[in-house]
Amino acid sequence: MSLLPPGAHGGDAHRLAHLLGRDPKEILDLSASLNPVAPDCTKVLVSALDDLDHYPDDTTATRALAETMGVDPGRLVLTNGGAEAIALVAQRQPTGWAEECEFGLYRRHLRTLDRNAPRWRSDPHNPTGRLLDPGDDAAVRDEAFYLLATGTWTRGDEGVTVVGSLTKAWSLPGLRIGYVLAADADEADAVRRLRPRWSVNGLVCAALPRLLASADPIRWRDGIAALRGELVLVLQDHGIEPEHSDVNYLWVPHAPGLRERLLGDGILLRDGASFGRPDAVRIAVPDADGLDRLAQALDRARPPI
Repeated sequence: MSLLPPGAHGGDAHRLAHLLGRDPKEILDLSASLNPVAPDCTKVLVSALDDLDHYPDDTTATRALAETMGVDPGRLVLTNGGAEAIALVAQRQPTGWAEECEFGLYRRHLRTLDRNAPRWRSDPHNPTGRLLDPGDDAAVRDEAFYLLATGTWTRGDEGVTVVGSLTKAWSLPGLRIGYVLAADADEADAVRRLRPRWSVNGLVCAALPRLLASADPIRWRDGIAALRGELVLVLQDHGIEPEHSDVNYLWVPHAPGLRERLLGDGILLRDGASFGRPDAVRIAVPDADGLDRLAQALDRARPPI
């Protein structure tokens, strides 16, 4: 299975399915950290299809998200996923600093890396999953997983630019819902002018207010914590020691060859090379069925004694 080198990010289920001759739905993709207790959103998305006969207008969706987050809607800009949010903010703040063991898009989009420049940080940290201490500062904070770690929508620091991704919360990465919460309304307007016209599609504009009405952050946080505890036990039972995490993925700093050993079972882990740690893996917390499948695959994949 060395024929499937890891991509720059997770989510290589289609590539693995093609290699194995299987349906992509049969792949247990633990390289993409989604909400394992997300509700079924099929009815919400189907009900939003009637809104696709005109060009999208994100005004209502922006107001709904701002009200849910408890922020000024003038500071909020919806984007085509968290990746676009990062790219737009990097255009406004092209010189910055991100540590090597951070989400790779920061360094990819920053024009100049300078240790003395404003710092970009993920909270909780990606890939280790640990929440930042209250005193840890950043000029740009990525809160893509903050909701799932804490049950609250944003940390709410003054004067900080926040980028985020909502589709992880509903386990719908293909829907592409991201946002920028700017430090003030003027900065939000500047980001909005950089955003391509209609980059937020009509399905998102129609569905987001309805998705927000179904959100249950506390239940999500607690359900993830319970499953995460079970995942820790499964891994430790197989001699794999993850670090402490506050969110829906675990970081294993030393697991050489583990990703490759699981590929034949149709299970994907996130390779650590893109975080500067080639011997590490990041493992998303699966649902109960995924835990059972992972445990069985790990039994088969035990290295020879």
